Amino acid sequence: MSFKIIIFGVRDSEIELFQQLKPKSFELKLISDNLTHENVALTAGYDGVLLRANNLADAHNLNQMKSYGIHYIFTRTVGYNHIDLNQAKQNGQLIAYVPSYSPYAVADLAFSLGIMQSRLLPTAIANSAQGDFRINGASLTTEFQNMTIGIIGTGKIGQAEARLWQAVGARVLACDFHPKAELAGIVSYVPQADLLAQADVVSLHIPYTQGKNDNIFAQAELAQMKANAVLVNTSRAEITDEEAILDAVENHHIKAFATDVIKNEAAYFGKKIGSVDGTVGRMQALYPRVVVTPHLGSFTSEALNDMITTSFSNFAHALAGDFDDNFLVKPNLSKV
Repeated sequence: MSFKIIIFGVRDSEIELFQQLKPKSFELKLISDNLTHENVALTAGYDGVLLRANNLADAHNLNQMKSYGIHYIFTRTVGYNHIDLNQAKQNGQLIAYVPSYSPYAVADLAFSLGIMQSRLLPTAIANSAQGDFRINGASLTTEFQNMTIGIIGTGKIGQAEARLWQAVGARVLACDFHPKAELAGIVSYVPQADLLAQADVVSLHIPYTQGKNDNIFAQAELAQMKANAVLVNTSRAEITDEEAILDAVENHHIKAFATDVIKNEAAYFGKKIGSVDGTVGRMQALYPRVVVTPHLGSFTSEALNDMITTSFSNFAHALAGDFDDNFLVKPNLSKV
C-alpha cells in the first residue's frame, strides 16, 4: 500500500523534480496554493503533509489535520516558525524539517544583492529605463578589494557568503556567539558594534526564534552603521525593525537596503498584487534604494533537490521508526 502525501506551495517549476525524486512507495498530491485555514480540508484522506515557508500549521490547522488522522506534518525548509510545535506535541503529531541544504543558494543571493546595492545598480538601471543616462556623485563607489564586509551570523550560509566576498578580495568581518574555526584566515571575528562601524555591506544570517529575538536589528544597530553602508537581509524579517530600516534609508543614514524576506510574507509573496499600503508600500516607494525579492534565496536546482530528497527521507525514517535529529517533535518528546 502506498503512503499518500499532500504537498502544499508547489511551484510549476518544481513539479517534475518532485516526481523524479519520489520513492516508488509514495503517492503525491501536489498543490500550488499554500496551506491556509480555508483549504486545510484538502488534507483529509492523506497520511502525511509536506509544507514550506508561509504555509500555516497553527493550532487550528493542526487540530483539523488530527481529526483526519494525520500524524506526519513535515516542512521542506530550514525555518519552522510556521508550525506550532507545542500544539503538535499535544496532538501526538510528528514534525520534521530540513536542517540544511546547499548553503550557496542563499549565500549567492546575499552576495549578489550586496554587490548590486553597493554599486547602486538598481538606481542606474531604473534611471536608464526612464531615459536618464547621467552619472552623479552618488554613483561613485569603492572596489571590492577596498571594501569591508560584515557578516552577522556564521552558520553554513554566512560561512558561504564570507568565502564569496573573500574570493573577490574584500576584507570580511564576522560576528557570532560561536566563532567557526573553519573560517580562520577568511574572516576576523569582532564585536557587533565594531563590525557595524566598519562594514560597507552588512549581511544578516540570524536564525529567528519567535518571541526571543524579534526586532533585534533596529534603530540602535542602524545608528552604528556607516552612512554609505548597505544592509542585506536573507534570513528572516522578524529579526529586524523594518520601519526603522526604511527610516534610515529615507533619511540617507544608510545608502541602501536589499531584502529577500518581509514580515507577513504570506499576504504578498507568491501573488501578483500591484501597489500596496503599509510597510511594503514604503519599500516599493523607496525603490531602487530599497530592493525586495520574493524569498527566492533557496530557489536553485541544487537547493530544491536537497530539500525534496531530505523531506522524502524524513518520511521514510518516520515510517521505519527512526527519529533522528531532523525531527522537531518525536513520539512522546519534543526537540526545538
